[in-house]
Amino acid sequence: MTDPTDHVPAELYSRIQQFYARQMGLLDDGRADDWADTFTEDAVFQEASRLNEPLRGRDAIRESSRARKKRLEADKLDFRHWLGMLTVTPREDGSLQTRAYALAMRVPAGGELDIFASVVCHDQLVLTDGTWQVRHRDLHHDGSGRD
Repeated sequence: MTDPTDHVPAELYSRIQQFYARQMGLLDDGRADDWADTFTEDAVFQEASRLNEPLRGRDAIRESSRARKKRLEADKLDFRHWLGMLTVTPREDGSLQTRAYALAMRVPAGGELDIFASVVCHDQLVLTDGTWQVRHRDLHHDGSGRD
């Protein structure tokens, strides 16, 4: 039997799903600054298979997101993210640990869908002024040997 303390109540789970839907929508809509604001000031964004060093701090995340937006615009690509199989686990400090599968998809103007990446996303979320934010994101690409 599963330990009930490993899960959050359904209402909180739903709010976290809405957080991710909004966050990924901001990214996919090219709203780089608004997307970066979903991270804490001291956030860490780690994507070991793509970056040598993690992005540290909201400003670094913002700059990376702005650069990504420019590349997508120059390449005339639509980019979409889909998250599923979300688990949300409470931590003793009041933060939440989440794990989700994510697909990143791109479509060139007039072209066909290309699934660009399949990853497992591990986040630590914290409540800041009544809003959930990502304090730490760790992405593991499928095929990298990590989950």
